[in-house]
Amino acid sequence: MKQKILWGIALAGTIVGIVGYLLGYGYLGRHEGPGKVTPVPRDAQELAAGLAERQRVVERLHPGDTQILFGDLHVHTTFSSDAFVMSLPLVSGEGAHPPADACDFARHCAALDFWSINDHAESLTPAHWRETVESIRACNAVADPANPDVIAFLGWEWTQDGTTPANHWGHKNIILRDTAEEKIPARPIAARQPEGDIVTIAPAVRAGLVLLLRDQRTLDFTTFLAESASVPPCPDGVAVRDLPADCRESTRTPAELFAKLDDWGLETMVIPHGTTWGNTAPPGSQWDSQIAGPQADPARQFLMEIYSGHGNSEEYRDWGIPAPASGPALTCPPPMSGSDGFLPNCWRAGEIIQERCLTSGESREECARRAAQARGNHAAVGRAGFRTVPGASVVDWQDAGQCRDCFLPAFDYRPRMSAQYMLARQSPLGDNSHARYGLIASSDNHTARPGTGYKEKDRSEMSESKGPAEGTPDLLGTAQDPVAHSVPLDTDGAVAFGDRDVERMSSFFTTGGLVAVHALDRNRGAIWQALQDRRVYGTSGPRILLHFDLLNPANSSTTSPMGSETSVTETPRFGVRAAGARIQKPGCPASSRQALGDERLYDLCRNECYHPSDQRHAISRIEVIRIRPQTNPDEPIGSLIEDPWKVLPCPENTDGCRVEFEDPDYQRSGRDHVYYVRAIQEPTAAVNGDNLRCRRDETGRCIELQPCYGNDAQTPYEEDCLATIEERAWSSPIWIDQEP
Repeated sequence: MKQKILWGIALAGTIVGIVGYLLGYGYLGRHEGPGKVTPVPRDAQELAAGLAERQRVVERLHPGDTQILFGDLHVHTTFSSDAFVMSLPLVSGEGAHPPADACDFARHCAALDFWSINDHAESLTPAHWRETVESIRACNAVADPANPDVIAFLGWEWTQDGTTPANHWGHKNIILRDTAEEKIPARPIAARQPEGDIVTIAPAVRAGLVLLLRDQRTLDFTTFLAESASVPPCPDGVAVRDLPADCRESTRTPAELFAKLDDWGLETMVIPHGTTWGNTAPPGSQWDSQIAGPQADPARQFLMEIYSGHGNSEEYRDWGIPAPASGPALTCPPPMSGSDGFLPNCWRAGEIIQERCLTSGESREECARRAAQARGNHAAVGRAGFRTVPGASVVDWQDAGQCRDCFLPAFDYRPRMSAQYMLARQSPLGDNSHARYGLIASSDNHTARPGTGYKEKDRSEMSESKGPAEGTPDLLGTAQDPVAHSVPLDTDGAVAFGDRDVERMSSFFTTGGLVAVHALDRNRGAIWQALQDRRVYGTSGPRILLHFDLLNPANSSTTSPMGSETSVTETPRFGVRAAGARIQKPGCPASSRQALGDERLYDLCRNECYHPSDQRHAISRIEVIRIRPQTNPDEPIGSLIEDPWKVLPCPENTDGCRVEFEDPDYQRSGRDHVYYVRAIQEPTAAVNGDNLRCRRDETGRCIELQPCYGNDAQTPYEEDCLATIEERAWSSPIWIDQEP
């Protein structure tokens, strides 16, 4: 069954490629270029004033020799095939957003200090890669080399989705330090499916077939697909510098990716992201195989993206669900009660079928049998299980599969892929290894908009909430076939189209996060060094200022900042300094309008830019998380993660927060410890801040919900689905090891 489906996808892609080639290179389709970077830098006086204000606050809270710079290391343009699909008219897309748009947005809309481009390598052709390189260079060329207003990094995304926990590695951004010709690879490195083929974007193929003659934008898409299909795979076993110039390079595993990066010998880093997102990770996925051994590369993979517009991947939850050794889960665990409990998707599938069955007048015995069958059908096909209950609506599913008490959680949460799990888990390889990642955040935006979290507006443009426009074909697989009974799918999990629960997912897309660095200078090298040293933190979007230090490291007269690995000879003492983000004024600075013009300012920024006032939000409290990493792989993880271990209130003002704490238990524990902090900002409204907007009964069950749909037939695109949240910043950890 699976092989037939894969052949069907390949055949469909071939058809699209042939037709697209004929149309695209004949009369109708056109190649999507990189756009033109606006050759106007950010206003020098505004830039200087903003940096000076930030530095004054930092110096008041934490005098030192570093400055805090904000960026976004996860940005897609419509050079990514999924982004192109979302740009089409029938999903109410806006049209092309090429790399030049990302540069202009970072500079004149979001006013970032740095950003990187990370289009999916699986759809990047040689032509698009060359155009990406030139566009990044053009972006940097606008800046003053002595005092750059924004610094653009080159990169791509390695996008791998496994079919089972055993062959799932996840998505990783590769960032390059330099942009000179001799310091970049000839081509990006794509991911292969477990079967060995390069990843296929199924909605893209379907869109090309359905919309072939719909409009010019769609015809451009046929050319995009034709160009992609025309690139042959690179031969295996050939050194990267000896490969043909115009082939598609790919790897099946992280180990193969790291080997190719070794072969290139260039300055790169690899950043996992979206790790807990059930849209990509099969149920039961866990990080174990990437803690140490060939699938880990501590020299490159030393950061992880804890938060993005696709949700939060921080928190571990022990839901008691056994991880399958291989293949999909064949059993379905029962739900857990309480507001912080968990309702498995497969269990809810059985409830839906049982409710239908009882309504139709069948016996309780028959309905119980059908419910058990439905649970098994769902569990057998992993993340595509929602397709086994045709006709089930978003409301029918309640909050199944979701982390009820996590902050803005990723959809269909996979707790064994969370940052806390990674920091606590010992490698099962028997070498006593633990993952040591700095924590960052970014946007994962697919409309060339780095740093979208500066204002909570324009949900349909600043987040990934997409769906079919009213009265148009369903490209993204949101429609449900109204059939009453549960149906099995191929038990190995193969589904040709629509194995992503896009409609439910729309309630979990938010505006993006940011990465912050403590840099010694405002230049490419200093930013890169701060990232390497893990002197970094992430925010949920606002430009919160944060320092976290060990005040008494052993054998040192200075403090150890976040990201440090050290030891102590006495009770460890810590200091935290934080200040809230600047309160935003409506609209855009006049300089942004002058640089972009009225039309482009609206098309790109939606007439809303980073436009800070002189006031800052208050930080309400500091939460301290303490983790005692496993001393053997069989030790229960849940008891080793204390979240929060301490809650330290901040003064009720906007001058910033200074707190200190110590851990008297450390020395007598006899084990290593990991500490990191969250700076929690006062409550404000946010896009999709309450996800499904549930009303719960006394058991914690979600009995009424108001989903924020991705299509204008159910939720107007103008509706931002605002709810009050506490924005936050996550520090990188400090690791304190017991002396041997």
